[in-house]
Amino acid sequence: MMFRSLSLAFALLAATSATASAQARYDMIAAPVLRAEVVVTADLVRIGDVIDNAGAAAQIAIYRAPDLGTTGAMPVDRVLAALRAHQVIGVDTRNIREISITRLARTLESKHIEAAIARALQHKNGLGDAANLTLTFDRDMQDLRLEASHTGELQAIATRFDSRNNRYDVTFELSNEATSAPTKLRFTGTAIETVEAAVLARGVERNEVIKSSDVVVERRPKAEVGNDLAPRDRAVGMQARKQLRIGQAVKNADLAKPDLVQKDQAVTLIYHAVGLHLTIRGKALEGGTEGDVVNVMNLQSKRSVSGVVVGRGQVSITGPAPRLPEVSDATSSTQSSQASALVAIADNAASTVSPKAE
Repeated sequence: MMFRSLSLAFALLAATSATASAQARYDMIAAPVLRAEVVVTADLVRIGDVIDNAGAAAQIAIYRAPDLGTTGAMPVDRVLAALRAHQVIGVDTRNIREISITRLARTLESKHIEAAIARALQHKNGLGDAANLTLTFDRDMQDLRLEASHTGELQAIATRFDSRNNRYDVTFELSNEATSAPTKLRFTGTAIETVEAAVLARGVERNEVIKSSDVVVERRPKAEVGNDLAPRDRAVGMQARKQLRIGQAVKNADLAKPDLVQKDQAVTLIYHAVGLHLTIRGKALEGGTEGDVVNVMNLQSKRSVSGVVVGRGQVSITGPAPRLPEVSDATSSTQSSQASALVAIADNAASTVSPKAE
């Protein structure tokens, strides 16, 4: 009798243990839990994306994913209805009312694509560096969104450029982790080599000095402006050799050193000789820049003399040591005659200066 009781007890214990183990396995397998936020990389949303513990139903597709790089919302009741259609029940919703679904994407920015095209075209059929190329596209160029599985870099596999019409045709390959075949991207348009140019913001008259506010820097087609462009730093402060129009790119041939002496300007005529430094008032009969030989009227003698422009409003005459008339210290009245002699000396010395080259 005792043996029969022990056997019954062991049987009950074994049954209880088996039931508990089965219940534990049931709880592990049959307790799917809803996710509040879902992230997918493909174009379909699967059961395994929206719940944990999906089991064998994980790969079943139930919705189309949002557009590349976007996020959508889905009410929980619709999600549960889709799950029930595939015999997935008993889902723990955790009191969530809706779930968000985000589709990952790789974005290729338009500026990144443009830079890749410029690198592919640089030094092609006479083109310059990539940094100096300005591109246009045959279609509206915007950022491109691709599947997140496109992890590679743009690799140019075909590059063509026709220098007669500036047309380009570039094809890239982009590796895709999801497939063995890479994705190909093709772009067409025009490519023009440009250079920085100092461009006039207003019209400038002949002999006018160009100021800083007169010049802006713009990129211009190299074929249009040529190779004689003047940098902005050189253009500012220089004098225009001819009339220049607004919007014109400034060239070195358009510039000259600014006149330090203007025609009809009051100037100082300076005479240098050994032991003698004489300054006389004069009037410029022509303009000139530093180093130019110009004609100046001596306002005391009313004679025209030639001298070298040495500074703003200054013309210099250099001659041999003069022989001045002897002057008695006791006779102050001779000072005026001495000054007249000096003026005559300056006039005579000026006659030995070469005339201004035309």
